[in-house]
Amino acid sequence: MLRYWTAGESHGQTLLAMVDGFPAGVTLDTAPIDADLKLRQGGYGRGGRQRIETDTVQIRTGVWRGESLGSPLALEVVNKDYKLERLDELPRPRPGHADLTGSIKHLGGIRPILERSSARETAVRVAAGGLAKLLLAEFGVKTLGYVVELGGEKIEPVPGSIDEHRELRGKSEIYALNPERDAAIKDLIKKTGKAGDTLGGVVEVRVEGLPFGLGTHAQWSSKLDGKIAQAVMAVQAIKGVEIGLGFEAARRPGSQVHDPIHFDESQRDTANLGFVRPTNNAGGLEGGMTNGQPLVVRAAKKPISTLAKPLESVNLQTKEADAASYERSDVCAVPAASIIVENVVAFEIAAALVDKFGGDSLVEMRARYDLFLKMARER
Repeated sequence: MLRYWTAGESHGQTLLAMVDGFPAGVTLDTAPIDADLKLRQGGYGRGGRQRIETDTVQIRTGVWRGESLGSPLALEVVNKDYKLERLDELPRPRPGHADLTGSIKHLGGIRPILERSSARETAVRVAAGGLAKLLLAEFGVKTLGYVVELGGEKIEPVPGSIDEHRELRGKSEIYALNPERDAAIKDLIKKTGKAGDTLGGVVEVRVEGLPFGLGTHAQWSSKLDGKIAQAVMAVQAIKGVEIGLGFEAARRPGSQVHDPIHFDESQRDTANLGFVRPTNNAGGLEGGMTNGQPLVVRAAKKPISTLAKPLESVNLQTKEADAASYERSDVCAVPAASIIVENVVAFEIAAALVDKFGGDSLVEMRARYDLFLKMARER
Protein backbone atom coordinates (compact mmCIF):
# COMPACT_ATOMS: atom_id res chain seq x y z
CA MET A 1 0.00 0.00 0.00
CA LEU A 2 1.41 3.39 -1.04
CA ARG A 3 0.45 6.09 1.47
CA TYR A 4 1.80 9.17 3.22
CA TRP A 5 1.43 11.38 6.26
CA THR A 6 2.44 14.99 6.78
CA ALA A 7 3.69 16.98 9.76
CA GLY A 8 4.63 20.56 10.48
CA GLU A 9 3.23 24.01 11.14
CA SER A 10 2.94 27.06 8.91
CA HIS A 11 5.62 29.01 10.79
CA GLY A 12 7.38 26.02 12.35
CA GLN A 13 10.90 24.86 11.57
CA THR A 14 10.01 22.50 8.76
CA LEU A 15 7.33 20.53 6.92
CA LEU A 16 7.61 16.76 6.54
CA ALA A 17 5.98 13.99 4.54
CA MET A 18 6.59 10.33 5.34
CA VAL A 19 5.91 8.16 2.28
CA ASP A 20 5.51 4.43 2.84
CA GLY A 21 5.15 1.68 0.24
CA PHE A 22 7.10 3.38 -2.55
CA PRO A 23 8.76 0.74 -4.76
CA ALA A 24 12.50 0.22 -4.96
CA GLY A 25 14.52 1.13 -8.02
CA VAL A 26 12.91 4.44 -9.02
CA THR A 27 15.36 7.23 -9.89
CA LEU A 28 14.62 10.06 -7.46
CA ASP A 29 15.29 13.22 -9.41
CA THR A 30 14.25 16.14 -7.20
CA ALA A 31 14.37 18.74 -10.01
CA PRO A 32 10.79 18.12 -11.26
CA ILE A 33 9.53 18.06 -7.66
CA ASP A 34 11.20 21.41 -7.01
CA ALA A 35 9.65 22.74 -10.22
CA ASP A 36 6.20 21.83 -8.89
CA LEU A 37 7.00 23.45 -5.54
CA LYS A 38 7.96 26.64 -7.37
CA LEU A 39 4.71 26.57 -9.32
CA ARG A 40 2.78 26.10 -6.08
CA GLN A 41 4.33 29.30 -4.77
CA GLY A 42 3.58 31.20 -7.96
CA GLY A 43 0.55 32.44 -9.82
CA TYR A 44 -0.85 35.95 -9.94
CA GLY A 45 -2.43 37.11 -6.68
CA ARG A 46 -0.07 35.54 -4.15
CA GLY A 47 1.05 37.38 -1.01
CA GLY A 48 4.25 38.26 0.83
CA ARG A 49 4.96 34.79 2.25
CA GLN A 50 5.85 33.54 -1.22
CA ARG A 51 8.60 36.16 -1.51
CA ILE A 52 10.18 34.81 1.68
CA GLU A 53 10.11 31.08 0.96
CA THR A 54 12.02 29.30 -1.81
CA ASP A 55 10.67 25.80 -1.46
CA THR A 56 12.82 22.83 -2.38
CA VAL A 57 12.56 19.21 -1.25
CA GLN A 58 15.18 17.17 0.56
CA ILE A 59 14.80 13.38 0.58
CA ARG A 60 16.17 12.42 3.98
CA THR A 61 15.61 8.65 4.04
CA GLY A 62 14.85 5.73 1.73
CA VAL A 63 17.34 6.63 -1.01
CA TRP A 64 20.74 5.25 -2.02
CA ARG A 65 22.81 6.47 -4.95
CA GLY A 66 19.85 8.34 -6.34
CA GLU A 67 17.35 5.45 -6.30
CA SER A 68 14.55 4.50 -3.94
CA LEU A 69 15.28 1.61 -1.58
CA GLY A 70 11.72 0.40 -1.05
CA SER A 71 11.85 1.64 2.54
CA PRO A 72 9.99 4.71 3.87
CA LEU A 73 10.98 8.04 2.33
CA ALA A 74 11.09 11.18 4.45
CA LEU A 75 10.53 14.37 2.44
CA GLU A 76 11.42 17.73 3.98
CA VAL A 77 10.56 21.29 2.93
CA VAL A 78 12.20 23.76 5.31
CA ASN A 79 10.39 26.96 6.36
CA LYS A 80 12.57 30.03 5.98
CA ASP A 81 9.89 32.06 7.76
CA TYR A 82 10.33 30.09 11.00
CA LYS A 83 9.03 32.25 13.84
CA LEU A 84 6.41 30.14 15.60
CA GLU A 85 7.78 30.69 19.11
CA ARG A 86 7.64 34.49 18.65
CA LEU A 87 4.06 34.65 17.38
CA ASP A 88 1.21 35.79 19.62
CA GLU A 89 -2.20 34.27 20.09
CA LEU A 90 -5.06 35.52 17.93
CA PRO A 91 -7.91 36.95 20.04
CA ARG A 92 -10.64 36.87 17.38
CA PRO A 93 -11.41 33.89 15.11
CA ARG A 94 -11.48 34.47 11.34
CA PRO A 95 -14.69 33.39 9.55
CA GLY A 96 -14.06 30.61 7.05
CA HIS A 97 -11.02 29.24 8.91
CA ALA A 98 -10.71 26.42 11.42
CA ASP A 99 -10.01 29.00 14.16
CA LEU A 100 -13.23 28.90 16.17
CA THR A 101 -14.10 25.23 15.71
CA GLY A 102 -10.56 24.02 16.37
CA SER A 103 -10.03 26.15 19.45
CA ILE A 104 -13.26 24.88 20.98
CA LYS A 105 -12.54 21.27 19.96
CA HIS A 106 -9.10 21.34 21.64
CA LEU A 107 -10.17 23.62 24.51
CA GLY A 108 -7.30 25.96 23.68
CA GLY A 109 -6.25 28.88 21.56
CA ILE A 110 -6.40 29.76 17.88
CA ARG A 111 -2.66 29.79 17.12
CA PRO A 112 -2.14 26.00 17.40
CA ILE A 113 -5.11 25.45 15.07
CA LEU A 114 -4.22 27.93 12.34
CA GLU A 115 -0.59 26.81 12.26
CA ARG A 116 -1.48 23.24 11.38
CA SER A 117 -4.62 23.88 9.30
CA SER A 118 -2.81 26.43 7.12
CA ALA A 119 -2.48 25.71 3.39
CA ARG A 120 1.28 25.98 3.90
CA GLU A 121 1.03 22.25 4.73
CA THR A 122 0.27 21.53 1.07
CA ALA A 123 3.93 22.16 0.19
CA VAL A 124 4.81 18.64 1.33
CA ARG A 125 1.67 17.20 -0.26
CA VAL A 126 2.95 18.63 -3.54
CA ALA A 127 6.34 17.06 -2.79
CA ALA A 128 4.70 13.67 -2.18
CA GLY A 129 2.72 14.03 -5.40
CA GLY A 130 5.88 14.99 -7.27
CA LEU A 131 7.50 11.82 -5.97
CA ALA A 132 4.48 9.84 -7.19
CA LYS A 133 4.81 11.41 -10.64
CA LEU A 134 8.34 10.02 -10.91
CA LEU A 135 6.78 6.57 -10.63
CA LEU A 136 3.93 7.37 -13.02
CA ALA A 137 6.40 8.59 -15.64
CA GLU A 138 7.96 5.12 -15.70
CA PHE A 139 4.63 3.87 -17.08
CA GLY A 140 4.02 6.71 -19.52
CA VAL A 141 1.38 8.40 -17.36
CA LYS A 142 1.20 12.21 -17.67
CA THR A 143 -0.63 14.66 -15.41
CA LEU A 144 -1.52 18.34 -15.76
CA GLY A 145 -3.44 20.76 -13.54
CA TYR A 146 -4.73 24.14 -14.71
CA VAL A 147 -7.33 26.83 -14.01
CA VAL A 148 -10.67 26.73 -15.86
CA GLU A 149 -12.58 29.38 -13.87
CA LEU A 150 -11.51 32.27 -11.65
CA GLY A 151 -13.70 34.80 -9.87
CA GLY A 152 -16.75 33.56 -11.78
CA GLU A 153 -15.03 33.99 -15.16
CA LYS A 154 -14.75 30.76 -17.17
CA ILE A 155 -11.50 30.15 -19.06
CA GLU A 156 -11.99 27.54 -21.77
CA PRO A 157 -8.73 25.77 -22.74
CA VAL A 158 -7.64 26.15 -26.35
CA PRO A 159 -7.35 22.81 -28.23
CA GLY A 160 -4.07 20.95 -27.85
CA SER A 161 -2.24 17.91 -26.52
CA ILE A 162 -1.29 17.55 -22.87
CA ASP A 163 2.30 18.48 -23.72
CA GLU A 164 1.19 21.57 -25.66
CA HIS A 165 -1.07 22.51 -22.76
CA ARG A 166 1.84 22.19 -20.33
CA GLU A 167 3.76 24.74 -22.38
CA LEU A 168 0.76 27.09 -22.35
CA ARG A 169 0.39 26.76 -18.58
CA GLY A 170 4.06 27.58 -18.17
CA LYS A 171 3.56 30.89 -19.98
CA SER A 172 0.44 31.88 -18.02
CA GLU A 173 0.57 33.79 -14.72
CA ILE A 174 -2.82 32.35 -13.82
CA TYR A 175 -1.95 28.80 -14.96
CA ALA A 176 -4.75 28.73 -17.53
CA LEU A 177 -4.75 27.33 -21.07
CA ASN A 178 -6.10 30.34 -22.94
CA PRO A 179 -3.45 33.09 -23.22
CA GLU A 180 -5.94 35.69 -24.44
CA ARG A 181 -7.75 35.65 -21.09
CA ASP A 182 -4.74 36.29 -18.84
CA ALA A 183 -4.80 40.09 -18.93
CA ALA A 184 -8.49 40.38 -18.03
CA ILE A 185 -8.25 37.83 -15.21
CA LYS A 186 -5.15 39.52 -13.76
CA ASP A 187 -6.99 42.84 -13.82
CA LEU A 188 -9.90 41.25 -11.94
CA ILE A 189 -7.52 39.90 -9.26
CA LYS A 190 -5.83 43.29 -8.92
CA LYS A 191 -9.14 45.15 -8.51
CA THR A 192 -10.35 42.59 -5.97
CA GLY A 193 -7.16 42.98 -3.92
CA LYS A 194 -7.50 46.74 -3.86
CA ALA A 195 -11.02 46.29 -2.51
CA GLY A 196 -9.69 44.16 0.34
CA ASP A 197 -11.42 41.05 -0.95
CA THR A 198 -10.39 37.62 -2.28
CA LEU A 199 -11.29 35.32 -5.18
CA GLY A 200 -11.87 31.60 -5.69
CA GLY A 201 -12.23 29.47 -8.79
CA VAL A 202 -12.27 26.04 -10.41
CA VAL A 203 -9.22 23.96 -11.33
CA GLU A 204 -9.06 20.91 -13.57
CA VAL A 205 -6.63 17.99 -13.62
CA ARG A 206 -6.10 15.73 -16.63
CA VAL A 207 -4.26 12.41 -16.45
CA GLU A 208 -3.37 10.53 -19.65
CA GLY A 209 -1.83 7.13 -20.36
CA LEU A 210 -3.77 5.24 -17.69
CA PRO A 211 -4.35 1.51 -18.19
CA PHE A 212 -7.63 -0.24 -17.60
CA GLY A 213 -8.42 -1.46 -14.11
CA LEU A 214 -6.81 0.85 -11.57
CA GLY A 215 -9.15 0.85 -8.57
CA THR A 216 -11.93 -1.69 -8.05
CA HIS A 217 -15.68 -2.15 -8.13
CA ALA A 218 -15.58 -4.73 -5.34
CA GLN A 219 -15.54 -2.58 -2.20
CA TRP A 220 -16.79 0.97 -1.62
CA SER A 221 -13.67 2.02 0.27
CA SER A 222 -11.38 0.95 -2.59
CA LYS A 223 -13.14 2.64 -5.50
CA LEU A 224 -10.69 4.99 -7.17
CA ASP A 225 -13.18 7.80 -7.73
CA GLY A 226 -13.91 7.79 -3.99
CA LYS A 227 -10.22 7.91 -3.10
CA ILE A 228 -9.57 10.73 -5.54
CA ALA A 229 -12.57 12.69 -4.25
CA GLN A 230 -11.36 12.35 -0.66
CA ALA A 231 -7.81 13.39 -1.50
CA VAL A 232 -8.96 16.46 -3.44
CA MET A 233 -11.66 17.45 -0.95
CA ALA A 234 -9.05 17.31 1.82
CA VAL A 235 -7.06 20.14 0.22
CA GLN A 236 -7.59 23.35 2.16
CA ALA A 237 -10.40 25.58 0.77
CA ILE A 238 -11.71 22.96 -1.68
CA LYS A 239 -15.52 22.84 -1.42
CA GLY A 240 -16.53 20.62 -4.33
CA VAL A 241 -15.14 17.83 -6.54
CA GLU A 242 -16.33 16.61 -9.95
CA ILE A 243 -15.18 13.76 -12.18
CA GLY A 244 -16.02 13.94 -15.88
CA LEU A 245 -19.34 15.72 -16.38
CA GLY A 246 -19.86 15.83 -12.64
CA PHE A 247 -23.03 17.68 -11.65
CA GLU A 248 -23.88 18.31 -15.30
CA ALA A 249 -24.58 14.56 -15.64
CA ALA A 250 -27.59 15.01 -13.35
CA ARG A 251 -29.11 17.54 -15.78
CA ARG A 252 -28.96 15.43 -18.96
CA PRO A 253 -30.75 12.30 -20.18
CA GLY A 254 -28.69 9.13 -20.18
CA SER A 255 -28.23 9.19 -23.95
CA GLN A 256 -26.26 12.42 -23.54
CA VAL A 257 -24.21 11.22 -20.57
CA HIS A 258 -22.82 7.73 -21.17
CA ASP A 259 -19.90 7.23 -23.55
CA PRO A 260 -20.41 4.84 -26.50
CA ILE A 261 -17.75 2.12 -26.87
CA HIS A 262 -15.88 1.64 -30.16
CA PHE A 263 -12.86 -0.43 -31.14
CA ASP A 264 -9.90 0.84 -33.14
CA GLU A 265 -7.45 -1.89 -34.16
CA SER A 266 -4.68 0.66 -34.71
CA GLN A 267 -4.74 1.48 -30.97
CA ARG A 268 -4.66 -2.12 -29.72
CA ASP A 269 -1.07 -1.70 -28.51
CA THR A 270 -1.80 1.41 -26.43
CA ALA A 271 -2.94 1.54 -22.82
CA ASN A 272 -6.59 1.68 -23.90
CA LEU A 273 -6.18 -1.66 -25.76
CA GLY A 274 -8.02 -0.23 -28.77
CA PHE A 275 -11.24 0.58 -26.92
CA VAL A 276 -12.01 4.19 -27.76
CA ARG A 277 -14.85 6.56 -26.92
CA PRO A 278 -16.20 9.48 -29.00
CA THR A 279 -16.83 11.29 -25.70
CA ASN A 280 -15.32 11.11 -22.22
CA ASN A 281 -18.23 12.22 -20.04
CA ALA A 282 -17.30 9.60 -17.44
CA GLY A 283 -13.97 11.33 -16.97
CA GLY A 284 -11.96 8.13 -17.30
CA LEU A 285 -13.65 6.22 -14.46
CA GLU A 286 -16.49 3.69 -14.52
CA GLY A 287 -17.49 1.49 -11.59
CA GLY A 288 -14.64 2.85 -9.48
CA MET A 289 -12.02 1.79 -12.05
CA THR A 290 -10.04 3.49 -14.80
CA ASN A 291 -11.49 2.69 -18.23
CA GLY A 292 -8.54 3.48 -20.50
CA GLN A 293 -9.66 7.05 -21.18
CA PRO A 294 -8.09 10.24 -19.79
CA LEU A 295 -8.98 10.98 -16.17
CA VAL A 296 -10.60 14.40 -15.74
CA VAL A 297 -11.09 15.85 -12.23
CA ARG A 298 -12.31 19.33 -11.28
CA ALA A 299 -12.23 21.05 -7.91
CA ALA A 300 -13.97 24.19 -6.68
CA LYS A 301 -11.83 26.40 -4.44
CA LYS A 302 -13.53 28.97 -2.25
CA PRO A 303 -12.07 32.49 -1.90
CA ILE A 304 -9.33 32.81 0.72
CA SER A 305 -10.87 33.27 4.16
CA THR A 306 -8.44 35.90 5.47
CA LEU A 307 -9.65 39.30 4.27
CA ALA A 308 -7.76 42.59 4.33
CA LYS A 309 -11.11 44.13 5.27
CA PRO A 310 -12.09 41.62 7.97
CA LEU A 311 -15.61 40.32 8.54
CA GLU A 312 -17.37 40.53 11.87
CA SER A 313 -16.18 38.26 14.66
CA VAL A 314 -16.11 37.94 18.45
CA ASN A 315 -13.31 38.36 20.97
CA LEU A 316 -13.02 34.92 22.57
CA GLN A 317 -12.07 36.35 25.97
CA THR A 318 -14.68 39.11 26.32
CA LYS A 319 -17.29 37.70 23.89
CA GLU A 320 -17.69 41.24 22.57
CA ALA A 321 -18.22 41.93 18.88
CA ASP A 322 -15.11 42.96 16.92
CA ALA A 323 -13.50 42.59 13.49
CA ALA A 324 -11.79 39.26 12.80
CA SER A 325 -8.03 39.02 13.36
CA TYR A 326 -5.80 39.36 10.31
CA GLU A 327 -2.83 37.23 9.27
CA ARG A 328 -0.75 37.88 6.15
CA SER A 329 -2.49 36.25 3.19
CA ASP A 330 -3.08 36.14 -0.57
CA VAL A 331 -5.76 37.71 -2.75
CA CYS A 332 -6.04 34.64 -4.97
CA ALA A 333 -4.41 31.21 -4.76
CA VAL A 334 -6.44 29.43 -7.44
CA PRO A 335 -3.39 28.93 -9.72
CA ALA A 336 -1.51 27.35 -6.82
CA ALA A 337 -4.52 25.12 -6.12
CA SER A 338 -4.27 23.68 -9.64
CA ILE A 339 -0.76 22.43 -8.82
CA ILE A 340 -1.78 21.09 -5.41
CA VAL A 341 -4.79 19.22 -6.79
CA GLU A 342 -2.71 17.81 -9.66
CA ASN A 343 -0.24 16.38 -7.18
CA VAL A 344 -2.72 14.87 -4.74
CA VAL A 345 -4.49 13.22 -7.69
CA ALA A 346 -1.14 11.94 -8.96
CA PHE A 347 -0.44 10.31 -5.61
CA GLU A 348 -3.78 8.48 -5.62
CA ILE A 349 -3.15 7.24 -9.15
CA ALA A 350 0.31 6.02 -8.15
CA ALA A 351 -1.17 4.26 -5.12
CA ALA A 352 -3.70 2.50 -7.35
CA LEU A 353 -0.91 1.52 -9.73
CA VAL A 354 1.02 -0.03 -6.85
CA ASP A 355 -2.12 -1.86 -5.67
CA LYS A 356 -2.69 -3.31 -9.13
CA PHE A 357 0.86 -4.25 -10.09
CA GLY A 358 2.69 -4.75 -6.79
CA GLY A 359 5.00 -2.30 -5.11
CA ASP A 360 8.19 -4.07 -4.00
CA SER A 361 10.27 -2.90 -6.95
CA LEU A 362 9.95 -1.01 -10.21
CA VAL A 363 11.33 -3.92 -12.22
CA GLU A 364 8.63 -6.25 -10.84
CA MET A 365 5.90 -3.67 -11.45
CA ARG A 366 6.98 -3.24 -15.06
CA ALA A 367 6.94 -6.99 -15.65
CA ARG A 368 3.45 -7.33 -14.18
CA TYR A 369 2.22 -4.27 -16.08
CA ASP A 370 3.49 -5.65 -19.39
CA LEU A 371 2.05 -9.10 -18.64
CA PHE A 372 -1.34 -7.62 -17.79
CA LEU A 373 -1.48 -5.66 -21.06
CA LYS A 374 -0.41 -8.75 -23.03
CA MET A 375 -3.10 -10.90 -21.41
CA ALA A 376 -5.75 -8.20 -21.84
CA ARG A 377 -4.98 -7.88 -25.57
CA GLU A 378 -5.18 -11.65 -26.08
CA ARG A 379 -8.43 -12.29 -24.20
